[in-house]
Amino acid sequence: MESFPFRVGTFECIVVSDGTYAYPYPAQNVFINFFVNAPKERLEQALRKHDLDPERWEEYNSPYLCLVINTGQHRVLVDTGAGSLAPTTGNLIPNLRNEGITPEDIDTVILTHGHPDHIGGTIDREGASAFPNARYIMWKDEWNFWTSEAHLAELKVDEHLITIARTNLLPIQDQLDLVDPETEVIPGIRSLAAPGHTPGHMAVAVTSKDEQLLYLSDTVIHPLHLEQPDWYTAVAIAPEQVVATRRRLLNRAATDKALVHAFHFPFPGLGHITQKGEMWQWQPIKIPDRP
Repeated sequence: MESFPFRVGTFECIVVSDGTYAYPYPAQNVFINFFVNAPKERLEQALRKHDLDPERWEEYNSPYLCLVINTGQHRVLVDTGAGSLAPTTGNLIPNLRNEGITPEDIDTVILTHGHPDHIGGTIDREGASAFPNARYIMWKDEWNFWTSEAHLAELKVDEHLITIARTNLLPIQDQLDLVDPETEVIPGIRSLAAPGHTPGHMAVAVTSKDEQLLYLSDTVIHPLHLEQPDWYTAVAIAPEQVVATRRRLLNRAATDKALVHAFHFPFPGLGHITQKGEMWQWQPIKIPDRP
């Protein structure tokens, strides 16, 4: 499935896939990328509870799931996928067209952070804005991070990530609005501070009538991060901040009984979060069978 329509109150929403990407793991320590600080024995036990064999799981095939929100007044896209990162990515615009949506129809693009899988589709093959009529939104701390030589050098950020960020962000600068966290982007859609994964990483809250959707972006990468919220990924810029952000947003999702969107979770990345002691549990929505 490449898209999944649903509603939040009166808002018409669609999860749209940009494709998938196979993350390989280092030999003899295949899970270090996603659970870098997890004790080996505890990690193996946790993975087996998810029917994952630590000796055989050599890669993680991750979905890249973007979100379109039609409020009736605005058509908003959250994240743009990975573009040409891999042969299996870059399907966002074809899948939008399959839903009757052209790039010109999008008037607002929210970029949750500057990693390749979230900004790779901001420009087309000619290097121009892929969404020419859109206002792009990013937390100003995130923009400053990727455009500051001092910050990137201090944190020893991978040069490949820097190159992709600048290639995809600088051409849209004239369309870009840099915002503070906790900003109402448009009525019913609000950015939320979610730092740690990157300094200006954002989540997004969508509210219509009495219904709420919480778009977590990369606050969690794998469902196991709900059950083990203190385990973080190798790319986390500020691990302690990741854990604090994760606990705050997971608690909010469970308390509010909000529908949740997780960018890297199995399609369509939608579900609910329930409290389980001091941890949480993922409850994916049931997808109706297609005729």
